[in-house]
This record gives sequence, structure tokens and C-alpha cells, in this order.
Amino acid sequence: MGVVIPLDEGKNKLASVKPLVDLTKADMERVNQLILSKAGSDVQMIPEVANHLISSGGKRLRPMLTLAAASLFGYEGDHHIKLATSVEFMHTATLLHDDVVDESDLRRGKSTARMIWGNQASVLVGDFLLGQAFKMMVEVGSLEALDVLSSAATVIAEGEVMQLSVAKNMETTEDDYLEVIRAKTAALFAAAAEVGPIVANTSRAERNALRSYGMNLGLAFQLVDDALDYGGKAADLGKNVGDDFREGKITLPVILSWRRGTAEDRAFWRKAIEGGESNDANLEHALGLITRYGGLSDTIARAQHYGTIARDALAPLPASPWKSALLEVIDFCISRVG
Repeated sequence: MGVVIPLDEGKNKLASVKPLVDLTKADMERVNQLILSKAGSDVQMIPEVANHLISSGGKRLRPMLTLAAASLFGYEGDHHIKLATSVEFMHTATLLHDDVVDESDLRRGKSTARMIWGNQASVLVGDFLLGQAFKMMVEVGSLEALDVLSSAATVIAEGEVMQLSVAKNMETTEDDYLEVIRAKTAALFAAAAEVGPIVANTSRAERNALRSYGMNLGLAFQLVDDALDYGGKAADLGKNVGDDFREGKITLPVILSWRRGTAEDRAFWRKAIEGGESNDANLEHALGLITRYGGLSDTIARAQHYGTIARDALAPLPASPWKSALLEVIDFCISRVG
């Protein structure tokens, strides 16, 4: 169920995360070893729950950004390994918590941890991973890196609460929505990219460039994710198409369709989202309205806009394979709807 949105830009069709994967391969092997080590515990359920999600096939884009952002400036130490692992643990913890809050049954094509071990275990193991992340940050010994990542953790939590406050509220504006995804998703992308140049002892301008890159990449990434919920396939999403609709989430395709629709259309959205009548029959009607009012194509256009800002953030930096790989990630993130 869903519609596929074609992209005008042919270059996105060929975009791949492979250059970044290849460049960070050796360091990612070290990160993966550290992940397995730090996810261990004498409490048997902790590694079981953690490894269920950690081994479920995510691309680990965020820790790769940390590794690449450090290597972009010639960093040769070990601190970026611990920071990248911290970033991945923060991300995994938020997924465990998200699935409880959203009552999700599926994550990356597998049953969520909460479906197997329960909500309590998912929340507590998420807390354990956050604790391990902060321990590794302290071991690195950089107060600046600790400040950036701990601030991101606070912002992410604020984003989760903001999302609760706008859930099932059709009066939510595009500005409200952008504030939520900036906090909930983009903040960790920004922090992941910024701590690389921090450990490489670069200038404030270079730090800011990577932070801007990460922030705008994160916004583009989430906009595409929200479009895919109405215009993708379950295999691409790692969840069921229409899950956002069923959960009453107010995302940009819905906001645009609501605001551009007729009084009759808005009555439908109120009934479906606010009234809880988000069944499969209403999902089909929602897809029709979103398509009619350009909700998907304009969401992708917004993503491309933020992708351009991310690209411009790196423009002053000298050419290198690392820079090229980071630029290609922008096109890759957007090309997922192609």
C-alpha cells in the first residue's frame, strides 16, 4: 500500500552510502567490537535486548558520520571510536524508548524489543545503553565533546515530549513539526558530525560546518522517512507502510494535505487522526488526499532544500574522498524515495 514518488534529479538514483561504508570500514569494525563489549552485562536480559536491536541490520549512519568527520581533518587517534560507539548507543536507546512510546510492533522488519521482552525491559535497557554511552564520553576526556553529546541527549528527550504534545492534533503547524524533527532526529546527526572535528582539534568554523551539515542532513533524512510512510514499501521502511497514520502522528504530508484541503477533507482528517479512526480503509483515502494536494512531492522538495543546505555547509572545505563520501550521503538519504 502506498505510492512511489519519482525524483527529477537523476543523480540521486545512483547515490550510495557505499563510499562512506568503504572509507570507514576498518574503524567501524572497531566500533562494532566495542558495541558488543559495552552491551555486555551479567544481567542476562540486557545483552539479549540490546543485541536484538543492535544486530537488526541498521546502516549505522550516525557513527559513520562521527568517524568520517574526524578523519576528514586527519585525526589519527582512538577517541573517535568511543564517540562513534556512544552515538550509536544513544540512537539505539532512543529507538527502544520510541517503540514503547509509539506502541510499535515492528522495527527494521523484526518484532520490536517491547513485543518480546515487554515495555519495562525496553525502557530500562535503553537507560543502560545511555549510561554506557556517557561512560565512554567521559573516558575520551573531552569536555567539549561531552557537552555536545549530552546537550543532544537533552534535546532529543525534549523532542519526544514535543511529539507527544502535538500527537493527534490537526492544528499542528509546519513550524511545530520542524521543531519536533529538529530535536528528535536532526540533533543527534548534528552532534555526531560535530564531535569528529572536536577530537581532531579543528577551528570553530570547521566545527560549525560539520554541525550544520549534520543538522540539515538529519532534517532531510526525517522528511524522507515521513514521506516513505505514505509512499514507500515495508521492506524499505523497516516498518509497516502507514504506521505513522495508524499511530496518529502528525507529519508533513498530513499537515500539507490538511491545510490545502476542503472543509470535507479536514473533517476526514479530524475523524481519522483525532478521532482514532485510522484503519486501512481510511489509510487508502488519506493516501489519495496526500497525493491530490502534493503532500508527498512537497515533503520531498523540503528534504532536497535541507540537503542543499547540508551540501553548502561543506562547500568551503578542501576536496577529499571523505568530503565526497559525506556529500553523496545527502543524495543517498533523499534517493530512498526514488
